[in-house]
Amino acid sequence: MLNTIKTAALSALVGLGTLTAIPAAHADSLYLGFGNNQDPRFGVYSGDDDDGYRRDREWRRRGCSPDRALDKAERMGLHRVRIVDIDRRTVKVAGRQYGDRVVVVFANVRGCPIIYR
Repeated sequence: MLNTIKTAALSALVGLGTLTAIPAAHADSLYLGFGNNQDPRFGVYSGDDDDGYRRDREWRRRGCSPDRALDKAERMGLHRVRIVDIDRRTVKVAGRQYGDRVVVVFANVRGCPIIYR
């Protein structure tokens, strides 16, 4: 019986020790609850409290999406914009500006920098 208690206590210490090895960036959403008068539950709870912050930033990291290139071309003053070609390295957008046909080439990297106008 004493060996079983020792084993359980050692397992609990090892389990709690692994919780301390979690990086600080992820530890903010981890909650170790022992209960209180209103809530007698015991356990480890993980909550997602980032409110979509990381999810919203994901599209910026991947490169230049076609929607982002169209939005940027419209902000540059082009009208009736459309995607002409999507390559591994470039996104080509065509539209009208001051009655002339204009083609803008964006690099397919974060921020959609302009390569050619």
